[in-house]
Amino acid sequence: MAETRPTATATAANVKATSVQPKKSSNAISWLAPILCILAGYSVWRFLMGSADNFKQPDAAGGFWPHHVGPKGAFAAIYEGGIIVPLLIGLLFMVIVFSIERLLTINKALGKGSIADFIRKVQYHLANRNVDAALAECDKQRGSVANVMKAGLRRYKEMINNTEMDTDQKVLSIQKEVEEATALELPMLSKNLVFLSTIVSLGTLVALLGTVMGMIRSFAALGEEGGAGAASNLAVGISEALYNTALGIGTSALSLVMYNVFTTKIDAITYGIDESGFTLTQSFASLYK
Repeated sequence: MAETRPTATATAANVKATSVQPKKSSNAISWLAPILCILAGYSVWRFLMGSADNFKQPDAAGGFWPHHVGPKGAFAAIYEGGIIVPLLIGLLFMVIVFSIERLLTINKALGKGSIADFIRKVQYHLANRNVDAALAECDKQRGSVANVMKAGLRRYKEMINNTEMDTDQKVLSIQKEVEEATALELPMLSKNLVFLSTIVSLGTLVALLGTVMGMIRSFAALGEEGGAGAASNLAVGISEALYNTALGIGTSALSLVMYNVFTTKIDAITYGIDESGFTLTQSFASLYK
């Protein structure tokens, strides 16, 4: 009796590997920016806020943390908030840096023109069985939705001429291509947002730490000196400590606003990608039964 060999399924035999290529991107900003921001924060605190010209009784010895006395203005008074201040300034710089980086990346991912208009144009061309015109629209839009749509359209075009697979297999092949393209696009959109979401909480906690440390120093001085003069110094010390709170809350608030702005934009892109996949599969299923 002749031996029978298992045959490969139509899907495995006729469907090519995905045409989507992983995106290459540098991750240097993720570890380099926080370090540079903290160093910049210290430089602002030490050399601008802590400049000897900003104090009535500057510490001539200088060093890492000069103990100047008598700030001439509010800008110099922030310096007296202590060593936590440069960390808070560094966190503020991080919010600014990562907000700019995400703004550039997400605006590029949004592409040119309205995503809704782009999808409608593609739907129109597919309804007229003009896949090449739909691909041309992707080249014009050049956003994440267009990238996913273009990958799906290439597989869509291959499936039109495929005679060895049934309609369900072809639709699944298109859907798989869209899913693989989506899996490569979405991580690039949410990259580095973790820094903004972390600073939302971290900024307030670090500010609270600076405030508590300032209060401890103020009450310790009150206990050592005593008298009406010490009460005056206590009031000044509390005022200096609260600069930490104000700076930290402001940083956290800005980080929260920017995080919500970017997640809203990403949600719009994600919705467009989902609609693209639905458009391709439904169009093929109805036009090429």
